[in-house]
Amino acid sequence: MPKAALVAILIPAMLLSGCATMETPRNAPGSLYAREQQARFRPETPQCQVAPVPAEVAGLQEVPVHSLTNAVNSVAEGDRLQLTIAGDTARYTGSYIVSGNGMMELAGGIRVRAAGKTVDALERDLRAELLNRGIVRAVTGNIRLQHVEQAGLPIPVTGAVFGSGIARVGERQADTRSMMVANPASGDLNVNRTLSTALRAAGGVRPDASISDVVLIRGGQWARVDMRGALDGTTVSDVALATGDRIIVGSVGCLQPELVRPSSITIPGIRVFMSNLSGPAQGNGASAIGSESTSLPYGTRFLQGLVSANCVGGSAMNAGRSAVLISRNPVTGQSVVISRSVERLVRGSDRDAYDPYLMPGDSIVCYDSMAMNLREVISTVSASVTPYVLFNSVKD
Repeated sequence: MPKAALVAILIPAMLLSGCATMETPRNAPGSLYAREQQARFRPETPQCQVAPVPAEVAGLQEVPVHSLTNAVNSVAEGDRLQLTIAGDTARYTGSYIVSGNGMMELAGGIRVRAAGKTVDALERDLRAELLNRGIVRAVTGNIRLQHVEQAGLPIPVTGAVFGSGIARVGERQADTRSMMVANPASGDLNVNRTLSTALRAAGGVRPDASISDVVLIRGGQWARVDMRGALDGTTVSDVALATGDRIIVGSVGCLQPELVRPSSITIPGIRVFMSNLSGPAQGNGASAIGSESTSLPYGTRFLQGLVSANCVGGSAMNAGRSAVLISRNPVTGQSVVISRSVERLVRGSDRDAYDPYLMPGDSIVCYDSMAMNLREVISTVSASVTPYVLFNSVKD
């Protein structure tokens, strides 16, 4: 081979050899939120803090949680009630739905505040109003009010949850509601109008959540609710919610691995974005990445996600891949990017120290091995130089 041709091959090869390795990602100080995200193992346990009392409860009265357990019989907007008045068959007796402004409206312009009251309290208020109007007599038991259907509730949930905002709890399917209307019964129990349902509807509690003292605000009172039983199987105070309730979940400032699993207060699964363009695949379709592979159980670790992305295994030349995890600090909102050697995770006995948990919305990217990158360099140089060599061969 002519010396000029050899130089033409070596110079581009040396210039492109730097593309065979990937620069280590950099992160802002304090953005890493899990010990497994560190580049070097640190044996010390992260120091968690006591969640502070939220400012929203200033001026409110703290009460024991058992004093807020009467919401199981509480009336809310959209609830269906059955009113029965002795001696009346059509004018006032019938089925009523509490309006959006919380009022129960009877014939003749009779309007009584219903939302937030228990059924017994509302029945007493109705009796008093009808007595004042001379519609009924002061006879014991001549008015009866029944809770036929409990509708859904909008509950504000803030703090250490993945989706702060208004959570709808207790919603029922249209066919279920139709069946309840067609087959009325005395009383109703909506098992989804509870604190745990609201936490789950708000995206589930984050790993830094203080679940031992979840704050529930109702009217001018508030209580601390211990939800640890939802994870360890002990007794839990899953309080029934009422209209106007608010939930605040404090943060302890560190990741608690015991919270990273499906439960009644955490999400059952997460959606993770994946990209695997490593050879020989030329696209995610060829890597068999679809909706099923990107939907993972909550508590899945990085290495398990790499298996789902078909980024583990293969020939010895291509097995030495590297992978990147793109996440976001759930407390500060800062982006976090970490890089790991796939074979290091597979073969190292200390893999758990470097294998972080996947969070909702994380992204996994799979990169080719160094050997495959060098092959691509050689292929690129060869494709560029071959025409020059052939041209000179023909010329000579």
